[in-house]
Formats: sequence, structure tokens, C-alpha cells
Amino acid sequence: MVTIGAQLIRMVVQLAVVIILARLLTPTDYGLVAMVLAIVGVAEILRDFGLSSAAIQSATLSPAQRTSLFWLNTAIGAGLSLAVFLLAPVLVALYDEPRLLPIVQGLAPLFLLGGLATQYRASLARELRFVALARADVIAAVVGLTAAITLAALGFGPGALVGQQLAQALALLVLLALSARWPPGIPRRGTPIRQFLGFGGGLVGSQLVGYLANNIDSVVIGLRFGAGPLGLYSRAFQLLMTPLGQIRSPLTTVALPVLSRLREDGPRFARFVGTGQLALGYTLVAGLGLVIAAAEPLTTLLLGERWDAAAPILRLLAIAGVFQTLAFVGYWVYLARGLTADLLRYSLVSAGIRVACILVGSQWGVIGVAAGYAIAPALAWPVSLWWLSRRSGLAVRPLYAGAGRILLTVGVGAAAGRLAADVAQPLGPALQATAGLVAGVAAYAALALVPAIRRDYRAVIDLVREVRR
Repeated sequence: MVTIGAQLIRMVVQLAVVIILARLLTPTDYGLVAMVLAIVGVAEILRDFGLSSAAIQSATLSPAQRTSLFWLNTAIGAGLSLAVFLLAPVLVALYDEPRLLPIVQGLAPLFLLGGLATQYRASLARELRFVALARADVIAAVVGLTAAITLAALGFGPGALVGQQLAQALALLVLLALSARWPPGIPRRGTPIRQFLGFGGGLVGSQLVGYLANNIDSVVIGLRFGAGPLGLYSRAFQLLMTPLGQIRSPLTTVALPVLSRLREDGPRFARFVGTGQLALGYTLVAGLGLVIAAAEPLTTLLLGERWDAAAPILRLLAIAGVFQTLAFVGYWVYLARGLTADLLRYSLVSAGIRVACILVGSQWGVIGVAAGYAIAPALAWPVSLWWLSRRSGLAVRPLYAGAGRILLTVGVGAAAGRLAADVAQPLGPALQATAGLVAGVAAYAALALVPAIRRDYRAVIDLVREVRR
């Protein structure tokens, strides 16, 4: 509950960033930064190298091992910062866009700051100190918001977005280090960390594959259509997918240590996974259904009229988010059971599906790319559960059945909300959005008359009560 509460606050902060900066910056400003982040973001995965999850998941972690992992992450981060800074001209040549040079070099220190923070965050998560993690995340997000608005108001253009990233990363490092309260010390030769590298190697491989597949849309748009269309796409993406990721990722911070402790208790492990899927489905996925219903008025209200072209992109990304979230519990199982090599194999299949869908969709412009992004997880999600059952022994029939009920609920709610929003269109975007959201929620409530869905609602409510106790 602490983690979810903190992420809701971060979502509000992120939403404030999107709403305010959309009125201070242009689509081209956003597009330039999105071009950079789509490419250099791969360095962020290499910087972690899966060692934070390895430290959290391990049954034992000595002080010497934690120290060695700290310095290893720091060294990787420093090397990546230097590499990104020196290779900035290559990225400029790739896009044929000279304005990218100061942006790339300005973002280079992020990897050093992230490397220094990695094991502090892992230590807090391993000790289940979620209040300290939540506090650091929220304060750092506010610091980043303040920096971005200040720089944008002073006319720094895309530099405001660079400043936001740097200010947030520095604040997060300081806060995590103060909360963790352990000095890294000096690494000792011969400290056994091979098992962490093995775990991290499999995980980082799957993360790299997933990252490349997740960002092929931005790369394709940037290369084929330029900074302006990419700016529209990135605003819709940040308005929806970034907050969604801000919730799903910290939930892994909670789920991983808990499921790791239950991995030898098959029935309880399966029950936690099933309940986790229902909790994600009737909260996050249900919320995405409301976005699908009222994408047009929400875009106008949050971004302004000059961003109206982002509305259909927002709706398609929400559809993608539905299937990504349903499949997310599988990711928890792979990590908790230490099946990172199997996760990598599945990630390769999933990435192939996504790349193919996006490349085909790009023939119809930015909307086609967004449609390909939405279709890909709808195709990959059933495969993910089948593969999980083969590799983990987890019974997935209840997961398929639960997901079916969730999709039915969200589909009915989205249809009711879309109909109400269309009817209320002459009343203006505020009332149109309100009508769509109210109708969607009313449909969700009416579906409680279905016994199976009512049991699902009750399971989620019982979970909340159990956590609060």
C-alpha cells in the first residue's frame, strides 16, 4: 500500500509535468529528447546489469558481496557515461540532427548517478523498507518537476527535459544513500559474486531484448517521420505508459521478495500470483479501459488543443497497456523462480512479434506504428502464459480464466464510456470526459451482478484489507 500510494503521488507529479510542459514546450522539443532516450536508454539496462534484482532475489547477501556489487554497478555506470558522451556524434549522424549533440552529452551523467544508486535501492527493497523507497521516489520526482518547469520557463527548450532527468537522478541518489545508511567500503578480492552475475546476465539479456522491442516504435518514427510526429507520439506515451510503468515497476519491488520467499510453497505461490493478476486487472487495466473510452477529451484537457492529434495514439497505447499489464505477473514468476534464461528466450519471441507489428504498421504512419504497438502484446500475451506453464510448472488455466473476466469487464466499461463520451461531445471536453468516465465506472459496478466477476471484486477488496492489517 505504501508503494502504490507513493506511485500515485508520482503519477500526479508526472501528470503535472506533462500538462505544464505541454504548454511551455513544442512537439519538436519533446521529439528531440525522445530521439535520444530511445537510443541511449539501452545503457540504463546495462548499467544495472540485473544486479539489483539479483541482490533482492538472493537467499543470502553478505556485506562484502553487497560492497562488490556496489562498485561493479558504479564502474559500469561510469564507463557508460563516458561512452555515451564520446559517441554522441554517432547518434547525431544517425538521425542527421545536429541539435541532438548537447542533449546526448547532457544526459550522459545519468548512468553514473544511476550506477551509484543501484545497490542502495536494492538494499532497501531487500529489507522491505518500502516507506524509505517511496519517500525517495516522491521527493526526487518533485525535484525533477521543479527543475523542468523552471528551465522551461527560462526558455531552455529541450534542455528543460534534460535538466529534469539530471535533477531527479541526483536527488534520488542522495535520498537513497541517506536512507540505506551503509557505507560501501572497499571491495575485497575473491568475494564470491558469480551467482549474481549469472542471474544478472540472463535478466539483462531479456531486458535488452524487451527494451529494444519497446523502443523500436520511437526509433522508426524518428527516422521515418521526424521530430514533430515523434513529439506527438512521445507525449501520448508519457501521458499514459510512463505513469503505468511507474506503478508496475515498484509493484515488482514488492512482489519479488515476497514471491521469492514462497517459491517452495506451490499452493500459496499460485494463490499470490492469481490474486496479483486480479488486483492488476481490476485496478490498472480497468483504469486503462476508461482511457480507451475518453481518449479525445482527456487529450484536449490535459495537453491542450494543439495536441489533439495525439488522441488516437493515446487510445491505442491504452489497449497495449491492457495486455502488457495482464502479462506482467508472468515476469514476477520468472524472477522469483530464478528462470532468467527462460525469460530471455520468451523475450526474444515477444520482441520479434513486436518489431514485426510495428514495422508493418509504420506503412500507415504514426497511427499505424501505434496500432502495431497495440496488436503485438495482444498476440504475445497468450504465448507468455503457455511458455510460463512449461518452464515453471505453474497452473495457468486460472490465469487465462481470470484474464478473460477482466477483459470482458474492461471491454464493456470502455464501450459504455465511449458511447457516453460521443453523446456528450457537444457539451465540451470537460463534460465529455466526465460523461465517459462516469459511464465506464457505472458499467463496472453493474457487472458486479455477474457472480464470477463479483467474486473477483471481493478477492481484490479482501487483498486490500489483508494488506492494511
